[in-house]
Formats: sequence, C-alpha cells, structure tokens
Amino acid sequence: MNFLTSMLIGSSALIAFVLGAVHLFYTFAGRKLHPSDMAIKTQLEHTSLVITRETTMWAAWLGFNASHSLGALLFGAVYGYLALLHSALLFQSAFLLLLGLATLSGYVFLARRYWFSVPFRGFLLAMVAYVSALLINLS
Repeated sequence: MNFLTSMLIGSSALIAFVLGAVHLFYTFAGRKLHPSDMAIKTQLEHTSLVITRETTMWAAWLGFNASHSLGALLFGAVYGYLALLHSALLFQSAFLLLLGLATLSGYVFLARRYWFSVPFRGFLLAMVAYVSALLINLS
C-alpha cells in the first residue's frame, strides 16, 4: 500500500461517484433519460406493472434510475473514503478489494451490454485504475 495505489483507487472511486451524480441529476432534471417519442412516455405514465398496480412503469423507471445512481455514489464515497483515509484497512481486506472489483466489473458489463459508450468508457477507466492499484499492491 502506497500513495500511488491509494490515488488509483481514489481516482476509480471519483469516476464512479461523478458518473452516479450525473446520472442522478439526469434522472430528475431535464429530459436526457426520457424516451425520444413522448407518446411512449405518456404510455409509461399510464401503464402499471404486472406485479402491482401501485406504481406505473414511468415511476418505476425513475426509481430504478435513481437507485442505480445511488449505487455508483455509494461505491465512490466508500471506496474513495477507504482509499484516502483508511488505505491500510482497504488493502489488507481481500473481501473489500474483491467486492470493489466485482462491483466495477458488474458496472462495466452492464454498461457494455445495456447502456451506451460514455458510462462504458467511464466505468472501464475506473476499473483500469482499480486493477492497476491491485496489481501494484501485489508486487
């Protein structure tokens, strides 16, 4: 564990945090996460889920996007905090290191498979920084 590894994990965390913050902002501000065909948005606002009539597809869409953002924010906050203020704890815990790697791997997979190039490249960069720190830490 050294300054470089802490900064690499901190950078990885910052990237995830920024992506989560921007996504949360776009979830509730503006129309970037709205369908391009507004008739579809109207349909989603009036269509319930099969599992329950207590919500609509549009409300669920907003909730899924917000909770997704909170996950990236949480990863960024926790791993940034650990890397910068408690690096000994982080780098001595195989569980925390593997959990972070699994989380970033999941985001990279989802971004590549279901999202678009900006979050894919962002999470890929975050994972490269994270894996670099792990490899330096092993040597």
